[in-house]
Amino acid sequence: MRSLDDIFEEYDFLDGDDRYRLLIDLGRELEPMPDPLKTDATLVRGCSASVWVYPLPQDGDRLHFLADSNAAITKGIVALVLAAVQDKPATEVAAMDIAAALAPFDLTRQLSSNRTQGVPNMIALVQDTARRIADA
Repeated sequence: MRSLDDIFEEYDFLDGDDRYRLLIDLGRELEPMPDPLKTDATLVRGCSASVWVYPLPQDGDRLHFLADSNAAITKGIVALVLAAVQDKPATEVAAMDIAAALAPFDLTRQLSSNRTQGVPNMIALVQDTARRIADA
């Protein structure tokens, strides 16, 4: 997965439709999430599309997430969130201001509120997972 900085460098260079295409491409690059993991327990609440996030703790306290969505643009937004946190130590993710890391993308200005309304819930789920692992 590309770093958030690398993604932003490309995103910042593009305009409207090309930014949508980049988000869709990012979603396509997500590691596949097996269908049996797409359950009510892994469903992110408050999203207009269905979004599932499943944490896979790695060696030590590093976090790795599988995620999917049934909407292409939303899946790209999910990929952005994961680019900010993927394979980082749980303690770092728990303390990170993920919303601030995503702020340069100005998603609320680029996309409809329906597309971005679930982002805070996804961030909360990721950080709750990180805190739980960091405190273990």
